[in-house]
Amino acid sequence: MLKKLPGLDAKASGGSWALALGPGAAWSARSYAAFAREGYARNAIAHRCVRLIAEAVSSCPLQVSGEGAGAQAARALLARPNPDQCGAEVFETFHGHLQVAGDAYLELAGGAEGPHALYALRPDRMRVVTGPRGWADGWEYRLGSEARVFARDRASGRSAILHMKLFNPVDDHYGQSPMEAAARAVDVHNAGGTWAKALLDNAARPSGALVVTGREGGDGRLTEAQYDRLKGELEGLYSGAANAGRPLLLEGGLDWKPMGHSPAEMDFIEARREAAREIALAFGAPPMLLGLPGDNTYTNYREANLAFYRQTVLPLARKTASALSGWLAPWLGGGFAVEADETALPALSDERAARWAQVSAAGFLSDDEKRALLGVERGRG
Repeated sequence: MLKKLPGLDAKASGGSWALALGPGAAWSARSYAAFAREGYARNAIAHRCVRLIAEAVSSCPLQVSGEGAGAQAARALLARPNPDQCGAEVFETFHGHLQVAGDAYLELAGGAEGPHALYALRPDRMRVVTGPRGWADGWEYRLGSEARVFARDRASGRSAILHMKLFNPVDDHYGQSPMEAAARAVDVHNAGGTWAKALLDNAARPSGALVVTGREGGDGRLTEAQYDRLKGELEGLYSGAANAGRPLLLEGGLDWKPMGHSPAEMDFIEARREAAREIALAFGAPPMLLGLPGDNTYTNYREANLAFYRQTVLPLARKTASALSGWLAPWLGGGFAVEADETALPALSDERAARWAQVSAAGFLSDDEKRALLGVERGRG
């Protein structure tokens, strides 16, 4: 769409229209709502990264070691956290929040009979309540005008809220999400898509200016009627995808001056690809897994998938298991540990098979030593 230059009278200056450019780049706000809207909801790369990580981590089974009542209660709680969701659903939501907000919260609901359900709470509704020493003494969950405060009992170590966060070098109480680190790349990627759509809507060509060059005996200006007529024809006959390729009829004294770079000069396609790779890098997802072209970091998809699980999924799964162990123990009596069952992950099957073959071929080791190296319990005689 052709636009009149701000602060310039088109009729008094020869009737020129042009695209007005701002003085600098405009970046999206840094908030959970903006990350959820501009990143997860509107950007395919960020959306896929969040889903890929959340689904992969939640699919890593959590096993509980121990045989006491606490271990049995922990197994039941993790297998069926609440009446509406299975364990994979709760932890997929939990890790989705972690990737978008940098913070994730679980509530341990209970009554007189003790804890009986787990619920994932939205991070934008949570606020850390600090004590006089600056440490977190509780959390406030606010929904509309209603607020609930979950106090931490430091004497018993019990807390109804598990707050897991990613490292943030400038905040003691809230984490920093990969979405925040990728926010500028998300803006560039989104802006590239918006620009491409606008270019198609504008007949797939960049904007320019119509200049009244003036004729002999004239003053190079348009009359009011000529100005209105020209503006109406441009908007009605030459703008929009339906008018793509229609030749522009210029009457005497009008000249078309292109203003702006061609798509090849602006290289938006390459800029969007680099922005997409930067988004994937921030989340720790190999670009090859996202179908991004031009990635030669790994020789094949299997190596990229293995690197994704080793460098991104397993650290989060181990961190979650360790946090759950420390959080649930005061409530359920201890005597158990929650661990990520890495042997159940198909992505690591080839690596696991190679290790088993290597250990099995070591003739200088006894059977019990081989079992210990492979993490297999000693057989009963």
